[in-house]
Amino acid sequence: MTTFIIFALLIVLLLTGMPVSIALGLTVITFLFTMTNVPMDSIALKLFTGIEKFEIMAIPFFILAGSFLTHGGVAQRMIRFATAMVGHLPGGLGLAAVLACALFASISGSSPATVAAIGSIIMPAMVKQGFPAQFGTGIVATSGGLGILLPPSIVMVMYAVATSGMMVEGPDGARIASASIGQLFIAGVIPGLLLALMLGITTMYRAWKYKYPRQEKASWKERWIAFRDSIWGLMLVVIVMGGIYTGVFTPTEAAAMSAVYAFVIAMFVYKDIKWRDLKRIILESAGMSAMLLYIITNAVMFAFILTSEQIPQNIAAWIVEQGLGIVAFLLFVNVLLLIIGMVMEPSGLVLI
Repeated sequence: MTTFIIFALLIVLLLTGMPVSIALGLTVITFLFTMTNVPMDSIALKLFTGIEKFEIMAIPFFILAGSFLTHGGVAQRMIRFATAMVGHLPGGLGLAAVLACALFASISGSSPATVAAIGSIIMPAMVKQGFPAQFGTGIVATSGGLGILLPPSIVMVMYAVATSGMMVEGPDGARIASASIGQLFIAGVIPGLLLALMLGITTMYRAWKYKYPRQEKASWKERWIAFRDSIWGLMLVVIVMGGIYTGVFTPTEAAAMSAVYAFVIAMFVYKDIKWRDLKRIILESAGMSAMLLYIITNAVMFAFILTSEQIPQNIAAWIVEQGLGIVAFLLFVNVLLLIIGMVMEPSGLVLI
């Protein structure tokens, strides 16, 4: 009954259109003052210690790096490079949008940033060429989801932060630690590339079926020029992921490195950002970071309340009693995430 009341209250608040962070906070506060005897001093302690983690610093740095890249000309250069490489294939600009989203997602770590940066440039061009607006919107919206899978993913950082320090008992009785940010980044590479490939194939098939326009094939010289213009942005992938995998720096240090690198190339290499633009970009990044950190804070509190009431343990025991195998359990979780994901954004969903 307690479990039902908690989640029913959360769902009702979410259905009102209330932001996830505030819905979580109100659920926690309502439960604290009406249905539990948890001391307030332990709540206050958990509130601060829950987000007092070095890994959390990676979030504002990756967001800041994405803002520099979004406001700079990196996205436009990546679209030009992607168009030169695959624009002549069926789907033309649509296929280029998939490739450009994959490239930009792998340096920004954010799905919204990917959609905003790539979509704002390539959508008008696709409509002008004769693509249906719905087709272009579908491509950009779905390809933007690559920002969650391809490293460096902000959502993966939030998941690693939320589960850091956890130890669970596996089916064979072995104690298993939670995944690190680096391990999650590595795990996202293959699924991300597979999803990009499947999106590309789907785009080509629909473009071939409905005879959508394609670009003229670019010469190798044009491709080289497009690659040379975008190389500074593409190098961010090598620097960040190469540094993490070789152990040169931690994911948090890599995030700081990416922010500095993005600032340098946007300001001094491409010169797309002026000094007067810095205040606006930094304030936008700070607002986004504050929103995510507020979600994390309330989600930490929500998780604390659930744990104090033994709700996760009871849910886990119920799942074990059902005798679900590994595949069936993963299917169950995926269906659950699919349904809840229709009404909730990824960061809050993953943390809950």
